[in-house]
Amino acid sequence: MKKRLILVTSLVTGLAVSGLLVMQAQEPEQLHQRAQAASATEHADCTMFGPQRERYTNQTLHGIRLGQLTSQVTSLRAEAMGNASIMSMPSAPGGSRTYSASTTSSNLIDGYIFTALKAQGVTPARATNDYEFVRRIYLDMTGRIPTAAQVTNFVANTSATKRADLIETLFAAPQWLDKWTMYFGDQFKSASSFPSSGTQLYSGGRDGLNTYIRTALTNNTSYDKIAQAFIASQGTNNYTQGELNWIITSRVTGGPIQDVWDGEAAAVAETFLGMYHMNCLLCHNGRGHLDTISLWASGFTRQQAWGMSSYFSHVGLRNPALDSTVKNGPTYWYADDSVYKTDYALNTTTGNRPARQPIGTVKTIPPQYPFSTQGALSGMNYRQSLAAAVVADRQFARAAVNYMWAYFFGMGIVDPPDQFDPARLDPNNPPPAPWTLQPSNPQLLEALTSDFIASGYDTKHLMRTIVNSQAYQLSSDYDPAVWNVSWQPLFARKMVRRLWGEEVADSISLSSNMPNLFKFDNGTSSAWAMQYPEPARETSALLAAFLPGNRDDQPRKQDGAIQQALALMNDSSVMSKLVATGSGASQSLLGQATALTDNTAATNLLFLNILSRYPTTAELASANSFLGSGTRAQKMQELMWTLYNKVDFIFNY
Repeated sequence: MKKRLILVTSLVTGLAVSGLLVMQAQEPEQLHQRAQAASATEHADCTMFGPQRERYTNQTLHGIRLGQLTSQVTSLRAEAMGNASIMSMPSAPGGSRTYSASTTSSNLIDGYIFTALKAQGVTPARATNDYEFVRRIYLDMTGRIPTAAQVTNFVANTSATKRADLIETLFAAPQWLDKWTMYFGDQFKSASSFPSSGTQLYSGGRDGLNTYIRTALTNNTSYDKIAQAFIASQGTNNYTQGELNWIITSRVTGGPIQDVWDGEAAAVAETFLGMYHMNCLLCHNGRGHLDTISLWASGFTRQQAWGMSSYFSHVGLRNPALDSTVKNGPTYWYADDSVYKTDYALNTTTGNRPARQPIGTVKTIPPQYPFSTQGALSGMNYRQSLAAAVVADRQFARAAVNYMWAYFFGMGIVDPPDQFDPARLDPNNPPPAPWTLQPSNPQLLEALTSDFIASGYDTKHLMRTIVNSQAYQLSSDYDPAVWNVSWQPLFARKMVRRLWGEEVADSISLSSNMPNLFKFDNGTSSAWAMQYPEPARETSALLAAFLPGNRDDQPRKQDGAIQQALALMNDSSVMSKLVATGSGASQSLLGQATALTDNTAATNLLFLNILSRYPTTAELASANSFLGSGTRAQKMQELMWTLYNKVDFIFNY
């Protein structure tokens, strides 16, 4: 069967996903090599980074990479559909009430985006139609495609507010909690083990952190409160008090305690300020190392960076199991703020970073927030003082906004989103030549930052503002003969996102009506991959093929790889959905389609369930011709398999 399936792909789709994924993997690799070569000179003496060097990718290269991917996907979709527009496909009952962009949008985002496009003489992409929007919003908000009924009900809805109404419905869905627990689990590095340091949180610590994240999302806990809980958490059991785990995730082994404090300071800067370069500055001064990368960092010193680390200089990480004085101690961890009594000492010659030695008569460094004159605060311990300084910093809100924007739009307003340059952000105080402003739309970034602060750091409010914008609801389609990749930072079209492995698996299960069963390392199980406690513990070959990362030294990636195409074509988790039929409410999609005697009806059913749309006229003709020859049941399996391997399926166009 597999050989026949591989041969029939082009009969219906014109081009299967496998060709795209190989091409997608090759071009980013070329860009990566260029970026790596560019960064090698600047960081030749930094031993801390290793595979993390690629995170210094130049903004322009990152934008080109994403823009090219979007152009490739949309061009391949057009080719596979016979160059037919989705706008012309057969309509569901009630018709496709295509959304039209308005010049009078009250959304905060649209005024800045469309003003910038007009100023540059760039025409934005058309607005999404209802089929495109409903699939995109379900995937981006819940990590699953919509059901056929959800698609047709949405398209048939005549309400002028149906898009905003659907968004509110998805906020209340349990699938939203699953997706965003996974998203923030990635951001906050919720894992059971950290290979780079040998630190073990075990499933108990990881599950405690996951529970904290899920509870915070359920209660819509403000983002500043979450940050304060992570930075300044107090307690003695990270299994039952999940926020204690975040400090432990940045533990560094093999050196003096200053390595740990540096790691914790770097984690705060990256996670909550979007400033990964702090990690580099904890090794050496910026001058001579970061001059061509960051204007701010080029004048920043290692001594200033130590001032941030000093906020952790009283902290020791406790683990009773590693304490020789505690017999058969439990495996939990916690941070103890009373272990050390002096400030950050300059007295090391070994470890993971260069030696720390006295500077003249200066032998210790007191806490000093790098972006203000604030030090330790009266009535607070050092970590509490740092937490207060971080959430009071405008950069905290700015970084949060940019991280969220990068998820929904494919790239940040500052991109890469963890490499802010504080000296190049203010449009009213531009940097000296040849430096330019870092944000692609600095006025928009500042407006969103102010709005996020005014909302009380409400993450749902931020999401709601983004997905209700006309900018987010632009199509990814654009005439390839006209499109210019340099327009990508203007957000003139919606960039496509390759689905996460969890989204692929759950969407296959949902559309086929054939549930999976995932068994987790903590003894629980679920039918949904998005409920996995952590990507590194996903044992499915299909999930592993989509590069989920390990939340330590391997971040989740959107790159293509040949194993993704091979898994979609041959993995048992896909192939099993093509043989079972079931009955009644448990009847599979294959069973439902096979039971229909009319080939047009069967094709419509498969397209609507798998691709969230009806076939174009050309696709329908190809499918009817294909189903009319040979053994119909086998042909139905092959058609279904082909749709799962179609470009449309694995991208959130």
